[in-house]
Amino acid sequence: MSLTHDDWTTALENGDLLGVRCSDCGATYGTPFAVCNDCGGRDLETTELPEEGEIYTETTVQVPPTGFEGPYQVGTVQLDGARVTARLEGDVEIGDRVVFDGAIDESGDIAPVFRAE
Repeated sequence: MSLTHDDWTTALENGDLLGVRCSDCGATYGTPFAVCNDCGGRDLETTELPEEGEIYTETTVQVPPTGFEGPYQVGTVQLDGARVTARLEGDVEIGDRVVFDGAIDESGDIAPVFRAE
């Protein structure tokens, strides 16, 4: 059975970083998907993701939406085979090494957190 959004958020709340891997082509994703974006395969299995990666892209949110305190940094972390969008802690730049540091839940929206190594 493939990873659901509820399973993914529960795992984050428990300090686990999960994703899905396509059984047909091997593509890996950092969030739940019903269909592989690479080959269209539907046989996606839950997989544990590495907890260390590299900043692929980042930005600082200066004017946050209601319910969030700013400024804060968000970005995409390149893990081994998957990318994860996350909240970033510490002053990180593209190419910096980061590690998974749990999750943040603001206004009912949970997101993974990565911090500088």
